[in-house]
Amino acid sequence: MKTFRTDPDRFGIRARLLTLLLPGILGLLALDSWNDYRALRNLVQDAYDQVMLESVNALRGSLSIGADGSLKLNSVSLAQTIFEAASPLHKHLHVGLTPQGSHGSTRNNTDPPLRELTLLGEPDLPLPPASATSAGQVPTYWYDSYYRDYPVRVVAQRSQIVDGHGQRFDLLIQAVESTGPRDKAQAATLQQQLWRDARMVLVVIVLVCLGVTWSLWPLERLRKSVLQSKGHALHPLDTSDVPYEVAPLVDAVNQHVASYRDLLDQQSQFLADASHQLRTPLAIMLTQAGVALREKDPALLHETLRAIVTQISRSRRLCEQLLSLAHASESAPPADVPNVTNLNAIARDVVLQYLTLAHEKNQDLGWVEATLDDAHVASEIPAAAVEVPVLAIGAELHEVLANLVHNAIAYTPSGGHITVKVSTRDGMALAEVLDNGPGIAPTRWEDVFKRFHQANPGTEKGQRRHGAGLGLAIARAYARRNGGEITLADLPASPNGIASGRHGLRAILSLPLAFS
Repeated sequence: MKTFRTDPDRFGIRARLLTLLLPGILGLLALDSWNDYRALRNLVQDAYDQVMLESVNALRGSLSIGADGSLKLNSVSLAQTIFEAASPLHKHLHVGLTPQGSHGSTRNNTDPPLRELTLLGEPDLPLPPASATSAGQVPTYWYDSYYRDYPVRVVAQRSQIVDGHGQRFDLLIQAVESTGPRDKAQAATLQQQLWRDARMVLVVIVLVCLGVTWSLWPLERLRKSVLQSKGHALHPLDTSDVPYEVAPLVDAVNQHVASYRDLLDQQSQFLADASHQLRTPLAIMLTQAGVALREKDPALLHETLRAIVTQISRSRRLCEQLLSLAHASESAPPADVPNVTNLNAIARDVVLQYLTLAHEKNQDLGWVEATLDDAHVASEIPAAAVEVPVLAIGAELHEVLANLVHNAIAYTPSGGHITVKVSTRDGMALAEVLDNGPGIAPTRWEDVFKRFHQANPGTEKGQRRHGAGLGLAIARAYARRNGGEITLADLPASPNGIASGRHGLRAILSLPLAFS
């Protein structure tokens, strides 16, 4: 028994969904986290910078002219308290006055250093770089630098001021703060954000796994029901709880199960029919063989042996018909590739094959040349060729017509007429077998195509039964395999020399023309 195993290396639905969703989710979270981080960094930067700027503004506001006309700072402790309230470490203030030279220019990075008067803090704080830009009415400079080997954030204000003696000075007020506290605040917030994103990704993975498991649970139930079914107990799968995306697959499986169940039924029917039909002939032959063993008279012995030979011949015919019926009833496509076949030639060969049998029963078996009634076909096929092309397997069409002719010979009495003719009409090829036998009542036309159904309308008059009732069933099965059909009808008013009346039968094989 062939088994199929799943490949563990192949991607399942969970892996496919996660492979599709996770890169997009991670990309969106990374972009969102980067934007949030930038916004948060600017927010933290502005908050810390605002405290530094307030300290610088407080120092500038506390600068005044003393009684002696010099410049001095008032309320320095208040400014330092504001500045060092958040974190007193690595924070520095500086207020310096540089007298202007005789040229009246102000001090910058390129000027030679002048002697500075330091009013507060350390005079060695980093000066504004040349590329620094100012903001506000009072020139204010923001820049990052290093002081005493640690990174710092610096805000500086430069302006001119005049003391009580009319001396002009360059005023420089600076506030320096280590970037450590703001970096820690940003890192803590970023860490929280990353944990939040990780939790979101984990929740997505769990939801995808749970969703796939929940969606596939009906399929697991179907799998168990299929495994629990034993023998021939093949039932359609229940699609009530199956997701609608999977329902077409389950429907296809149900169709496959139905076809397989039909095949099993056909095989069971074939075995039952074969055993039933062969049981009686075997029993008869067994009885006849026993009689032959006890028979002393040579003449009676020969008569018994001839009866056994006759019974063996009938049994062989029955076996051949059973095999033909099993082959014709296969739902699979024919192994032979159908090709263009001349139906007229096949009908003529069948008539020649059964001429001897018909003469033995003193019957008139004739064949009528094909007539092309379809104007389109007549223009396509030369009249001299007299071909009726159909797309079918020639051997199977021969079997169809052979069964129809054989049935006609079997049921037509001695002296009867049987005619086989081929014609075309409305794009269809027709092969008709007409006889003036006892006929069949129209109400029984479909019943005679059933297996082991005896047409034999003359049984009531003492006529013997003919065959096993498989000929028409085999003929219709082969016809349908080749895209055709067999129907029964009454005789026409003038069936080519056959006298019409209330008796007789017309069996019609119809097939699509190959060139219509």
